[in-house]
Amino acid sequence: MKKLLFIAAALGAGFAASAQDLPANPEPGKCYVRCTTPDIYENKTETVEIAPAYKILKTVPAKFKTITERVLIKEASKKFRIIPATYKTEVVTYTKKTGGNKLSIIPASFGTDSKTIEIKPAYAQWELGAPAPDCASSNPDDCRYWCYKGYPAEFTTVDLKTLVNDASTTSTPLPSSSATYKKQVIATPARVEEIEIPAEYATITKTILDKDAYTTNTDIAAKYKTVSTEVLKQKGGLTTWREVDCKLVEYSALPINWNLGSATLTSAAKKLIDNRLLPVLANTPGAKMEVASHTDSRGSASANQALSERRAQSVVNYLISKGVNASRLVANGYGEKRLKNRCKDGVSCTEREHAANRRTEFRLINN
Repeated sequence: MKKLLFIAAALGAGFAASAQDLPANPEPGKCYVRCTTPDIYENKTETVEIAPAYKILKTVPAKFKTITERVLIKEASKKFRIIPATYKTEVVTYTKKTGGNKLSIIPASFGTDSKTIEIKPAYAQWELGAPAPDCASSNPDDCRYWCYKGYPAEFTTVDLKTLVNDASTTSTPLPSSSATYKKQVIATPARVEEIEIPAEYATITKTILDKDAYTTNTDIAAKYKTVSTEVLKQKGGLTTWREVDCKLVEYSALPINWNLGSATLTSAAKKLIDNRLLPVLANTPGAKMEVASHTDSRGSASANQALSERRAQSVVNYLISKGVNASRLVANGYGEKRLKNRCKDGVSCTEREHAANRRTEFRLINN
């Protein structure tokens, strides 16, 4: 197999092809490349803040000045003097014995009287009379008669005692008596005299803040960068085999004239890529392409390796900017590892011989 691809004539029976996941029914003399249904991406641009806005601060120190000041060293106060009260004598008259009354009792006096009381009221009742003398009946009650006989009321006389004069008193006044005593009373009350003691002052010198420290600032604007990104639109992945020109599976020259030590594509280089690589990729959808870059042996190996990697990546980046899916591209830098002639380190060669080693190539590889 040549460079991950193969010539169909090298295939054996169909069973062997199936066992190795190779194309079914290949034709002798044909070349095939394994392709995958590519993921479909959309290219979008995004503005990214690569450096934030910030401030540059500068401090200005504080300023001070010296002043004199009259300060209190002893506070004002007061002194108090107590002046006692003075007294005088007064004569006070008071009631030594209060007056009253002497009471004499006059007992109640009584008289006599009487009162007649009806003790039984007058009444009447029926009573049988004596038998008639000329009664012809043998029953003596037949000849008797009834009389309705009245009786007078009955009375009794009760002796009574009557009140002539009720009990009473007579009052005889008793005289009061008085006396005197002496007492001390305040002539002038005690008082406090307030005496002011003045404050005492002194003059001092001190340093005070005239203007505090502060900062000045300069605003630095944020920096932005526009980045191209790929956004997956449709997921691929299905593997197929595609017949390709056998020349495409071998390294083919991409004759870019790079400026000395530069990995920047010129307008001529971009036009060359448009005419050579874009059609191949368009005609082999899903196939993967390797871009390889080489240098001559002059200079250090590490510098040559880095330069070749940058140049291969520049071609890949340009293809991506033209809409090619990044998953279909591989950038490889080989530096001075794959020289095409004898011009290695320490060998004297012509400029033409060195130029044969400075090359950029491409080929299709299995996906």
